[in-house]
Amino acid sequence: MSSMPTPPCHVVAVPYPGHGHVNAMVNLCRLLAARDGVTATVVVTEEWLGLVSTPAAILGPRVRFEAIPNVVPSEHGRAGDMVGFVEAVYTRMEAPFERLLDQLLAAPLAPAAIVADVFVPWTVASPLAHGGACRYACSVR
Repeated sequence: MSSMPTPPCHVVAVPYPGHGHVNAMVNLCRLLAARDGVTATVVVTEEWLGLVSTPAAILGPRVRFEAIPNVVPSEHGRAGDMVGFVEAVYTRMEAPFERLLDQLLAAPLAPAAIVADVFVPWTVASPLAHGGACRYACSVR
């Protein structure tokens, strides 16, 4: 009996921009991408793109990063205004993410799901804002 080929699946992952959150999301994406046909895009800020030091050999060919502009205070010194940082995550990251999601949805392998950190709650409405083109998969913490 021959097995059916696994259809390709693209997952977009949105971690909260903090060390324990980004690292955990990258590890989850590595596990997801280890399955046949699954690719994962981890969305981080431009600053975080420079901070992530996971070699491509460890990530594998099916995990990649995409960056949105630095719309939140810098990781360096954010503890000085944690309330302002959280407020920025809640209010300033959504619009750049939506623009990136539009680009990803226009790509040949459009996202089928969004996996998001529980601390980026605006991601819940993203699939609805895009006509249900992708599904909200779960909150990760």
